[in-house]
Amino acid sequence: MLKPITLNRYVFHSLRKLLSTWVRTTVENNNSEALQLQPGKPVVYVIHQRSLTDLMVLEGECIKAGLPRPYKPSDPNHPENKAHFFLNQYEGLILQRERPEPPELLAQLVKQVEEQQLDVQIVPVTIFWGRSPEKEQSAFKLLFDWNFSLGGRFRKFLATLLHGRQTMVYFSPALSLQEIIGDSQNHARSVRKVNRILRVHFRQKKASVLGPDLSHRRMLVNSLIHTPRIQKAIGAEATAREITLVEAEAKAQKYANEIASDFSMPVIRFLDIILTWFWNKLYSGVKVNHIEPLKALAQTHTIVYIPCHRSHIDYLLLSYVLFYEGLPPPHIAAGINLNMPVVGTILRKSGAFFMRRTFRGNPLYSTVFHEYMYTLTSKGFATEYFIEGGRSRTGRTLSPKTGMLSITIRSFLRDHRKPLAFVPVYIGYEKLLEMASYLGELRGEAKKSESPMDIVRTLAALRKEFGKAWITFGEPVDLGSYLNKEAPHWQDTADTKDKPEWLVKTTSNLSDMLAGRINSAAVINPVNLVAMALLSSPRHALGEEELIRQLDGYTRLLSMVPYSDRTTMTDLDARSMIHYVENLQLVQRKTDALGDIISMDEKTAISMTYYRNNVLHIFAIPSLISCFFVNSASIPRKQILRICAILYPYFQAELYLQWTQHEALAIVQKWLDCLEEEGLITRGNEDNGDAGAGESCYFQPDPSSSEYIMLNVLSRSIVQTLERFYMVISLLLRNGSGNIEAEALEHQSGVLAQRLSIIHGLNAPEFFDKSLFRSFIAQMQHHDVLDITQTNKLVFGDNIQQIADQAHFLLTTEIRHSIDQTSRYGVSNSSEEKEST
Repeated sequence: MLKPITLNRYVFHSLRKLLSTWVRTTVENNNSEALQLQPGKPVVYVIHQRSLTDLMVLEGECIKAGLPRPYKPSDPNHPENKAHFFLNQYEGLILQRERPEPPELLAQLVKQVEEQQLDVQIVPVTIFWGRSPEKEQSAFKLLFDWNFSLGGRFRKFLATLLHGRQTMVYFSPALSLQEIIGDSQNHARSVRKVNRILRVHFRQKKASVLGPDLSHRRMLVNSLIHTPRIQKAIGAEATAREITLVEAEAKAQKYANEIASDFSMPVIRFLDIILTWFWNKLYSGVKVNHIEPLKALAQTHTIVYIPCHRSHIDYLLLSYVLFYEGLPPPHIAAGINLNMPVVGTILRKSGAFFMRRTFRGNPLYSTVFHEYMYTLTSKGFATEYFIEGGRSRTGRTLSPKTGMLSITIRSFLRDHRKPLAFVPVYIGYEKLLEMASYLGELRGEAKKSESPMDIVRTLAALRKEFGKAWITFGEPVDLGSYLNKEAPHWQDTADTKDKPEWLVKTTSNLSDMLAGRINSAAVINPVNLVAMALLSSPRHALGEEELIRQLDGYTRLLSMVPYSDRTTMTDLDARSMIHYVENLQLVQRKTDALGDIISMDEKTAISMTYYRNNVLHIFAIPSLISCFFVNSASIPRKQILRICAILYPYFQAELYLQWTQHEALAIVQKWLDCLEEEGLITRGNEDNGDAGAGESCYFQPDPSSSEYIMLNVLSRSIVQTLERFYMVISLLLRNGSGNIEAEALEHQSGVLAQRLSIIHGLNAPEFFDKSLFRSFIAQMQHHDVLDITQTNKLVFGDNIQQIADQAHFLLTTEIRHSIDQTSRYGVSNSSEEKEST
């Protein structure tokens, strides 16, 4: 028998249908699996604020998703009790005040569980009308007490009218009322406990989606200037510069205005529309990986995003993705060079705060900036900065700068009530907007300063194909837990104004860990793989079928030994990868009687080194192992592990590999097993002429086989790194111990590399990048292979010669001979220069 439709139900559903013609929703977790609902147990929804409009939206979403409906009775015996309740209750028609008592239905449900031992599933639902954070110290909040609101119903009507098409509905996993209550025998205490848990949940959900309440920029700047630390710095500035306190304070206020962001939701919404068009026009999609763990983390932690820096649009892309995924856009540290007319204003209103390249010699500016960062982190605002300092021109992860990390740690020391987590972010592009300017800078051209005309040039590029953009969120680092391991007594120094002794080393280690975790979240896209294969081939060309075999081999190997659980790889097959990269106009196809040849011209080959370098760290270990079998018919297992153990610290420092020394040797063994399983190498016992079994040994495949070709191509990925290492060692031996300074060795190495690149036609500008040589020399000092005398000369022992003697396992005779001959020429030239001076 059908139940009669009451007037209230008729009016409710009529209004709901009318509302649905205007409201447009974005919904999360609106299915039984995501909510973890258990069949047979009643479901009751809880909404934070009392709102008939919210209930109508919830009813409509549950109907569409096939979920239990909130407007139906939760208990057939009590039809007046609907399957929902509002956590906050208000009294009054115009001047509304929150009632302190818990909702009546909640108390009834708790009593039902206590008496009947029947569980009830509570599903919290959060509904946002628009994405605007509240403003602290607004006129309403100053005029009325904190728990009053004026004209709530009218404001809700306006919110529905203005923001109804940007409504967000978040279903949270069901909470078991029975599990929350547990064995408690006190009814009132149980009700308060459930009420408190729900309030905390809604508060955390609001903070994770909208962020903390924003201060008006003028109020923020004024409050900054009057903090004790800045007031003290103002006094010191007045004394040092011999100016008045008023002038020094005006200077501090100017710095604060120069730094502070001016977050504006209307600008964010405007950019949302523009950037949606821009990404769809420029890229054929933005792919996001591992966002769900971040959403959970954002509810309990202050988030600091640490992305790699590939392009100027990194700023916009990450903020856009976070906003689109329902997370608050971060406050972004941007270089003062981006504070240009128009562009700077837009960036500032979308969350950017600006910083100078150096604080040196300006203690007042430094204090203002430190205090601003402390304000952001202590209030729980998400922030973002690039620890590489600048954009990578080579595609590699650059050596991290520790300045911003140090400021963040010191801010956390002052106030660590809320946990803080660093979230590494990998940003990858299949084709880069700034590639032409990067290549010019690598050839020695001066870096062009940013200007508004860059926007015009960017718009002109929209006619080209740029493939996809990728964002992967890496494994977070909880700062409190990290400090507990690195500096166990860190809380003892929390109140000090001086830098703790442990800060420099701890920050340096943290920066290396974050760089490693950025690399661990890398995306292996079709452009990366095709670049890796063709750049490792003679004349950067392969027959199509041969290239397909190479790409298939790469994908099989990388799926057998994944770099990390955060690494993502394209799901295209080899032939589709080639067509995909061909459509991006990064490779050329030529046809002859034997079939198609896929190749790159010289200019494109140079730019493709950038995309190869994005994933070079992933290929480092298998490529290094392959070098052994290209240069030796057989090699004992112990010898492989021994040489890998010697070289790994230098590879780790240059490529920011994620493993410790001990873990790396286990990975080497995994790769040996993988290569053996794929038939690229074989394993047996070396015949040592004794009666017993010989030493465990690996053998290369037949040099005429396709397996050998695969190993040969794979080995070339890392050969240039090995060549650089051998150049430095060769130059050290040529100069002799105690006869050369580190700076001179770095210069000689760069000159030698540049000469070899011309002789051998190497199209990799980073091959003679002085910073890579500088890093290798520094690592040799760190591992006590080199030492520096009081006269700044480099001294070394016999172990340098022992390392050089191992080169025949990894580098061909031709390469070693070429480096030795050219290094001898380079040293004699440098000696002649000294004599002439």
